[in-house]
Amino acid sequence: MSTTFTAALAGRLSGKNKDGKGRKLSYPVVLLIIAGALLLLSALRMITDANDLTSSGQYSSALAAAVPIGLAGLGGLWAERAGVVNIGLEGMMMLGTFCAGWMGWQHGPWIAALAGVIGGAVGGLVHAIATVTFGVDQIISGVAMNILALGVTQYFAKLLFGAEGSAAQQAGGNDKQSPVMENMPDFSIPGLSGWLGDIEKHHWFLVSDLAGIVRGLVTDVSWLTIVAALLFVGTFYVLWRSAFGLRLRSCGESPVAAESLGVNVYTYKYAAVVVSGALAGLGGAFLAIGTHMYSDGQTAGRGYIGLATMISGNWRPGGVAMSAGLFGFMDSLQLRSGGPTVHALLLLLAVLLIGFAAWRLKAGKMRAAIIAGVIGALLVVWYVTTDTVPLELVVATPYVATLLVLSVSSQRLRMPKANGKPYRKGQGK
Repeated sequence: MSTTFTAALAGRLSGKNKDGKGRKLSYPVVLLIIAGALLLLSALRMITDANDLTSSGQYSSALAAAVPIGLAGLGGLWAERAGVVNIGLEGMMMLGTFCAGWMGWQHGPWIAALAGVIGGAVGGLVHAIATVTFGVDQIISGVAMNILALGVTQYFAKLLFGAEGSAAQQAGGNDKQSPVMENMPDFSIPGLSGWLGDIEKHHWFLVSDLAGIVRGLVTDVSWLTIVAALLFVGTFYVLWRSAFGLRLRSCGESPVAAESLGVNVYTYKYAAVVVSGALAGLGGAFLAIGTHMYSDGQTAGRGYIGLATMISGNWRPGGVAMSAGLFGFMDSLQLRSGGPTVHALLLLLAVLLIGFAAWRLKAGKMRAAIIAGVIGALLVVWYVTTDTVPLELVVATPYVATLLVLSVSSQRLRMPKANGKPYRKGQGK
């Protein structure tokens, strides 16, 4: 297409305010935020003696928990940047887990990952046919995809893994799970992991905390985690640095304008939704490979949390990655008996709420200030009068965090303008 076409679309999708300034944070500001968060966590660890706040084990588990959530969120980003709401991420993850378990026990983890991608892509294709070609309501189609995927995976699990006398059953499979597959290779950076571990053991302020966090991110890292990180980088360059991405995003902002400039809107929507399903399927495969098998109910709502990471991440790959990291951290608390850690986080939340109350009071927002201040004071009382939190609250922490983040960030979000709106070819004529 011509340079004029690309320039026209770029003008529509530049994402700038009326004064010409971009909405995104600059890198120095992001680095300052990260440094401030690290100082806050370090101080909180020293005050509460909750060493798991910055331990390498916690962050290693958080990274493993964040990858499938992040891949689901990245899949949602692809679809919604093209204007198609994908509530069916959970179902596409289910298809990914099943296909990975089916192929993994026979051919190994890498084939399992590929099978998960294909399974999720098939789910994305079904969603695209329903919404793009036949104009089915996108929310209804996504919910139907989740129900359909649940039924399909449970039926074929009985047929392929639990059939009496089958090879899968003899290898350990049953109606609820596949036989065990081989382990996915992982790696640690030689020398660095041990050195950081020595520093972490001293529990020095900030230094040991930084060492623990970094060690968790460079020790026993799955190669699929590296693939996921590359997919985030690749998504940014494809969608924001290429003509293909510019055209795809134009379909989510103004499909009528895109069509008038020569874009085949249906083709780009199909491509985006299929890629969306493939990424969600890879997230499901990551779960199956991590536990060495497919099991019924394995996704446990991670597709929905992935959808929340996409929204709180403002439909940007970097935002999705940071949100997935937060939810992964909360999710990993369940695996590490995180009662003391969640208890320490109550104090952190109380301080943040009291600070927010002071800021709102200064701005003259009396009602918001009172509500935040009262909740913050109650959390302080809860923290002082208890030593830990119930296990039920630890299990619910990822979902509570999802609601809190969405509530706080909702006022600053901007979805693609045509997201979720039905589009028929030629409607701009």
